Amino acid sequence: MTVTGARVDTVATAAADPGLTQPYAELGLRDEEYARIREVLGRRPTESELAMYSVMWSEHCSYKSSKVHLKQFGDLPTSERLLAGIGENAGVVDVGQGLAVTFKVESHNHPSYVEPYQGAATGVGGIIRDILAMGARPVAVMDSLRFGDPEDPATAADTRRLVRGVVEGIGGYGNCFGVPNIGGELGFDPSYAGNPLVNALCLGVLEVERLQTMKATGIGNQVILLGARTGRDGIGGVSVLASATFDEGGPAKRPAVQVGDPFMEKVVTECCLELFDRELVVGIQDLGGAGFTCAICETAAAGGQGMRVTLDAVPLREASMEPWEVLVSESQERMLAIVDPRNVDAVLEACARWGVFSAVVGEVTDTGRLQVTWRGETVVDVPPASLADEGPVYTRPLARPAALDPLQADRAEALPRPATGDELLADLLKLVASPNLASRRWVTEQYDRYVRGNTVLAMPDDAGVVRLSDDSDLGVALSLDGNGRFAALDPYAGAQLALAEAARNVATTGAVPYAVTNCLNFGSPEDPEVMWTFAEAVRGLADGCRALGIPVTGGNVSFYNQTGTTAVHPTPVIGVLGLLDDVTRRTPIALVEEGQSLLLVGETREELSGSEWAWVTQGHLGGVPPVVDWDAARKLHEVLVAGSRDGMVDAAHDLAEGGLAQALVESCLRGGIGARVVLPADADPFVWLFSESAGRALVAVPRSEELRFTDMCNARDLPVVRIGVADGDTLDVQGQFAVGIDDLRAASEGTLPILFG
Repeated sequence: MTVTGARVDTVATAAADPGLTQPYAELGLRDEEYARIREVLGRRPTESELAMYSVMWSEHCSYKSSKVHLKQFGDLPTSERLLAGIGENAGVVDVGQGLAVTFKVESHNHPSYVEPYQGAATGVGGIIRDILAMGARPVAVMDSLRFGDPEDPATAADTRRLVRGVVEGIGGYGNCFGVPNIGGELGFDPSYAGNPLVNALCLGVLEVERLQTMKATGIGNQVILLGARTGRDGIGGVSVLASATFDEGGPAKRPAVQVGDPFMEKVVTECCLELFDRELVVGIQDLGGAGFTCAICETAAAGGQGMRVTLDAVPLREASMEPWEVLVSESQERMLAIVDPRNVDAVLEACARWGVFSAVVGEVTDTGRLQVTWRGETVVDVPPASLADEGPVYTRPLARPAALDPLQADRAEALPRPATGDELLADLLKLVASPNLASRRWVTEQYDRYVRGNTVLAMPDDAGVVRLSDDSDLGVALSLDGNGRFAALDPYAGAQLALAEAARNVATTGAVPYAVTNCLNFGSPEDPEVMWTFAEAVRGLADGCRALGIPVTGGNVSFYNQTGTTAVHPTPVIGVLGLLDDVTRRTPIALVEEGQSLLLVGETREELSGSEWAWVTQGHLGGVPPVVDWDAARKLHEVLVAGSRDGMVDAAHDLAEGGLAQALVESCLRGGIGARVVLPADADPFVWLFSESAGRALVAVPRSEELRFTDMCNARDLPVVRIGVADGDTLDVQGQFAVGIDDLRAASEGTLPILFG
């Protein structure tokens, strides 16, 4: 077969002038990668082939710098309940009653900096289609967002632009599509000023027998493209945008950002769900990063077959598009289906009825080749696995950051600290009103948290809880957590602390932590210090999951999060899924009944380094972050789940950023009831209020259940102490200070509207 089209070959030119930038380099390919492409093909690549390799071998798609480290997740404990894991579009867990859930988190960082609204909106749309591709109905989303310091005059205007645009984009897409946003996190730090992080998670529900795969099997089966028409938006999104750093001048790549249409996504979703229910498709794949290229090569490679594609048949928005543009466009709201010839008419009819564009664009072959024609000429003839599975793999150099030792030696525990009750109260009010701890109402009120009617808990509760069907109380809890400052001080510990917090948040609702997804956000992998922090974070997450006995089901790596030489804090964002047999027994954070006993479960240590107190009151980042005790964490999960199941616990709130002080404030504000707190006689009030020791929870129990709950803790050698009672309309830390709930609410809820409203 003759392969035609524009050819690209500049090896001879490169040898003559090594300083000359080559066309393939402009697409993100290195000299040795281009040479390997030539070796695979045995000839010069066509323009279309080169475009395909450039996107599929990009960092974003091929994981070429992270694969050697991510292998650790494959050695983790698994379960017969895990129906699909790493390597699939999303992890799938059997939850019983014939149902399964699927969940995953991914990044859309760079597009959200270039075009905040569309970058964030299409991040939501893309993760929804990943879930749809598993055969599931999307039923909830979450997001983890990080921006620069909104109070820094040098960056405040840009931060306002980004925050407003991203929040509007997430709300606009999710609300129009009709999926509840049940929680997440919002953080601010100077390190994100040049590169915000926008990570989106989606949860889906399916009947177990409806699980779909991406495999293109069955010789002669037809390949159908359905959804929106293909345009020029998003070209180069995964290569020239997502797999490169911004220069010092900031982003200037607006054409590489996709444009979303949530209404089209809705009808595509309903159309696909009908196709699944009628068993009309053999395989299904979404078109996200790398667009049509990714979908056709991954389905062909997964099925071990070849594929013949007629590119002219792709419905276009712009008739002047070149074949390579059609192949790498990342236009949104598109799916690729593999269909038995006997079912083609039924599929096309269903698409037409839903108002979804559709076209037969190819067929599965026994050639083992991916062959693409354009206007009668073959422009691509490659082995599909060479694109999907056989990209370059690098073992990047690692170097422990030179600045880490002096950073860790500068411990926050040595900082001046408040010595009187008035000073403690002043610091508390600073934390409550700080951007990282203030009320998120300004954000969450822009999201529909209750559409579909099955949201049981949502932010500001510790985790989102969703009922899985209208005729059952079976549900799941989800939490999404990360802490860039902890990871900056110690990436191994930082990843473990993020995992521990996410699992603890799930357990406080009464759910059993069961599976993990992750989004690992780091700077350039070409920097040995960045790669060392990445390797340590992966090792920490793997060791933590091993200690908890739960698997990593999938996730995402996002590199090149930096502008110039300034990288973001290493930010592993961890999502934990928990199973809840009866959502009517879920545990909220709110204090809702006077007279409830307040118990602090877990050990409080003098651990202030990397804390919100150190950052907010003194602008300090240094020292060693808190230590995770996995044995104690498992015991805490056990008592929280048992307490919820047996009706012993009225409310529970994990202790994390801001420590006990912030947990008390949030529980009081959520329920509208105050608390009288009596700390142990030998306790240092400052440490007990502001330490961020891991593995702790504030628990409210009825007086009648206090003994039973404390006996359960004592039987596990888990520290527990009664610290007060829910009562009145003030937060009264006796012997130290008292502050009215109304004053706390004013401090907490005024910050974000003033900054962004």
